[in-house]
Formats: sequence, structure tokens, C-alpha cells
Amino acid sequence: MHFSVITPTHNRHDFLPEAVASVRATVSAPLDFSFEHLVCENASTDDTAAWLREAARQEGVPLRVRSQPTKLLPGPARNLLIRQDAPADGWIVPLDDDDILLQRALFHYASQIQQHPNRPWLVADFLRVDQDRRYLPNEDYYAWQFDSPTDMLRAIFRAEHFIQGNVCYSWALFEEVGGYDEQIEMAEDLDLYVRFLLAGHQPVICPHISHLHRFHTSNVSIGVDADKHGQDLQVIYEKYAGQLQKLGIERPGQ
Repeated sequence: MHFSVITPTHNRHDFLPEAVASVRATVSAPLDFSFEHLVCENASTDDTAAWLREAARQEGVPLRVRSQPTKLLPGPARNLLIRQDAPADGWIVPLDDDDILLQRALFHYASQIQQHPNRPWLVADFLRVDQDRRYLPNEDYYAWQFDSPTDMLRAIFRAEHFIQGNVCYSWALFEEVGGYDEQIEMAEDLDLYVRFLLAGHQPVICPHISHLHRFHTSNVSIGVDADKHGQDLQVIYEKYAGQLQKLGIERPGQ
């Protein structure tokens, strides 16, 4: 079993070293699996590229860096890493460049994959911290258990539930649904997971915490409030309106 942790990064020298260190701190024993960290250096103008070149030369967990001269949206940056560098028989774990993977996250994913050999994606819980890694009480994320993919889709488009970087999915499932949308500017991750569900794949709900999601003043999603999330849901809904309506799922806000 092999995991590829994927991280597009742009001007994150302040936080990226902790994200990289967190992947390198992964503990796999007693399970037998391999893992690597794939980073797309996405046209940074600060010291991020120089730091990554030095970090990639260090011994330990493989850190492979793909330099991108022009800045890509998150979707195409992730597609590039997965299609060019991740093995086709492996598993993908997205990690934002300002977040921190917990030491046993991959271990717990591997354990759940062994217990559910025919399930191609998994969802875990995560915790929120501030820019100094201080825990934010009452801000935990807990994945919900649904009876079917349709029930999960219904909750997503009612804005009752969402999914972001707290997932693990197979390379094969990623390819089955066509990868990340390369045009969408926000919520490209939720868009991908909607297609997982439309393809009939319900995630395994894992009883562990995958990562620490850091809130700070330069978050990519800064300013994404309920109204903006509603707009993103409208965009995604219209892409798949025919399929969703056949399932009896109404437009957001109705």
C-alpha cells in the first residue's frame, strides 16, 4: 500500500516547513505501507522554492518537488502532481501547505483500507488551530455517517455538510471521475467529492483525526462565509443539475 500526500504551494515559506515536517513524522508501524510527499511549487515569489530545494535533498521520507513557472489554480496543480508523479495503484491524501498532518493519519487510513478493501475513498475528522497552532475550541470538524451517496449529496447541497482536505482516495477513483476541475476557482475539492458520490461511491467514515487545519489572515479561503459557500454550491449544482435532479436533490437555497 502506498500513499502520496499532495501539496500545491505558493508563497508559504512561513508555514510550509511545518507541513513538510508533519508528513515526515508519519509513523507507519506495525502496518507495512510506504508514503511520499509530492509538492507543486506554484510560481512562488518568496523563499518557498529555495527552501524546498534544500528540503528535498535531506534524507528521510521522499519529498518530490515539481516546479511550476506560472501559477496554476489548485485543481490543475493537484492534477499535475497526481497524474505525473503518483503511482496508479496508490492512494492520494491532499494536504494544504499551511496545515499539519497528524503522525498516525496515514496509519489509520491504511487500517481502514484493509478493513474495507472495496471502498475507494475515506473521510476523517480534523481540528482547527490558529496561525500559532493553538487549538480553537468548538471548531472541530466531524464527518457524518449517511445511509447512501444520495443522502450525502442532499446534505451537501442543503449546506448542512461539507468535505475538504480530510480525505484519502484511490488514484483509480480520481481517474474514474476525471480528476479535479481545472476551471473552477474555489471548492474544487468539494466538486471532486460530489462526482465521487454521483458515481455511487460512499466514503468510509474513519474514527480518527487526520490533520490540523490552520486559520490565519492569509488563508486561501479567507472570506468564504455562508453566502460565498452558497454561491460555490450553486456553481457545482449547475454542473450536475441533470443528474442531481434525477436523484430528487433540489438546488441550494430551495
